[in-house]
Amino acid sequence: MNDLAKPAELERDSEAGVGNTGESWTILRMILWSAEYLKNKGVETGRLDAEWLLAAALGVDRLQLYLKYDRPLRSEEREAFKPLLRRRAGREPLQYIIGRTGFRELELKTDPRVLIPRPETEVLVQEVLDWASAGAESVWDMGTGAGAVALSLATEGTWTRVVATDVSPEALSVAADNAERYDLGGHVEFREGSLFEPLEEGERFDVIVSNPPYIAEGEKGELQPEVRDWEPPEALFAGEDGLDVIRQLVAGAPKHLLSGGLLALECGLGQAEGIAADVQATGAFGAVRIRADLTGRPRFVTAERGAV
Repeated sequence: MNDLAKPAELERDSEAGVGNTGESWTILRMILWSAEYLKNKGVETGRLDAEWLLAAALGVDRLQLYLKYDRPLRSEEREAFKPLLRRRAGREPLQYIIGRTGFRELELKTDPRVLIPRPETEVLVQEVLDWASAGAESVWDMGTGAGAVALSLATEGTWTRVVATDVSPEALSVAADNAERYDLGGHVEFREGSLFEPLEEGERFDVIVSNPPYIAEGEKGELQPEVRDWEPPEALFAGEDGLDVIRQLVAGAPKHLLSGGLLALECGLGQAEGIAADVQATGAFGAVRIRADLTGRPRFVTAERGAV
């Protein structure tokens, strides 16, 4: 993690405008100044992040800021905002600073123990829900992290059994907290272990879904600091080509899927075709499809289990 020095701009109160004197530092002026400051630190979403951070410091919804642009900030409000801005300037992810992130219908607790749920993964959830509308009853979410996939499926679907597993006990603790927030603790079963370890012998599901680690070790230097320096590496990297976990999951999935069951995987750019070929090569699946993300890029592979 980064040990940040205090930015000089924030310490020169009378010059930077975030000090204890200056009645003219309104909400809008603070947002504009902070957005430019973050932009100069390499944060591409400076304006939006400044709004989220200021809303967190003030304890209000972000949209409420728009109704109070002209209100001067009090000294204690500016002091509460300073450390949040410093952290974001050091490229700590916004979601870790404010402690939460939105995912479909949920607002999830998020901290450095878990991968930050991405909008792309919402498409994976939708793929499963669309397929399961015919009456699927059981689902296993492998590598649940903060619980985004499992809890969304439990909230929006009609499952009788939802199992969520993760190799990290710290991640499972976060996921369990998120489940309790939505009164899902009794509906989602959390288990610790890697890949198939937490499953019972012969245990089968209608759906196996996973957003596994899929980044190649050699690509670490190409990642944004928010990802490279802050998110848990075990949730990001999977060997030389990024496919170590997915290969094992594809190979073992047939033994844990019911006849006609669905395997649904998220993957990285350039990986979908190879994964689809590996799935087909098992001989256990019928229809294998590649699905696109919100920007039209191939990011998901789905396949239906043949007769068991």
